[in-house]
Amino acid sequence: MAGVNLQKTKPGSASQPVFGFDIQILDADGEQVPPNTEGAVAIKLPLPPGCLPNLWKDTERFKQSYLSQFEGYYFSGDGGYVDEDGYFFITGRIDDIINVAGHRLSTAEMEEVLASHSAVAECAVVGIACELKGQIPVGFVVLKSGVAITEEDLEKELIQMVRNKIGPVASFKRAVVASRLPKTRSGRILRKIMRHLADGNQFKPPSTIEDMSVLGELEGLMKDKKVGVKNQ
Repeated sequence: MAGVNLQKTKPGSASQPVFGFDIQILDADGEQVPPNTEGAVAIKLPLPPGCLPNLWKDTERFKQSYLSQFEGYYFSGDGGYVDEDGYFFITGRIDDIINVAGHRLSTAEMEEVLASHSAVAECAVVGIACELKGQIPVGFVVLKSGVAITEEDLEKELIQMVRNKIGPVASFKRAVVASRLPKTRSGRILRKIMRHLADGNQFKPPSTIEDMSVLGELEGLMKDKKVGVKNQ
């Protein structure tokens, strides 16, 4: 808090909690993990007075959505880690954590690698169903205008970048060039919808989607590129 003791900032960090918030990083069993280990970002109860008391006329949904995942904690669905200095880093939604052959991996971390390529304007990595490994990551990338690189060469380079940065355990072996990605009007990429499309699951498009036609484009792209179990 600036009026108490202004802390130094760290690139990419949300900094440290303000008074009244006991924020912890938990594993799947609700146990605290060591510094620099990714897990679920949760706030230990009780919450500060007046903080997130309920959902309008839906107390049961409030309990189910935010208080049931970890007993004694409020959980908003974010993943991240805390470093040795107590600085918190939010890496993405916990839904973006995929299970590849028993290894829990962050698609947000893979997206960071893909986005660092000079030809990539924006990207999304989703975990799609795999009969052998449970889930496998697939990258969808939108190219910057004017770049001169074949899709085959780009895919090879992106695969190698993920392998060098995260390791072969990521099993990142597909990168598909898309003309655009499905987004809300506020600019959030609809990764969950992309996963449903690849897995062939039924879903209801959110009312906040910017352009419904992109879903048809993406479904056709997945079929052409044989992405997803239903397209094999």
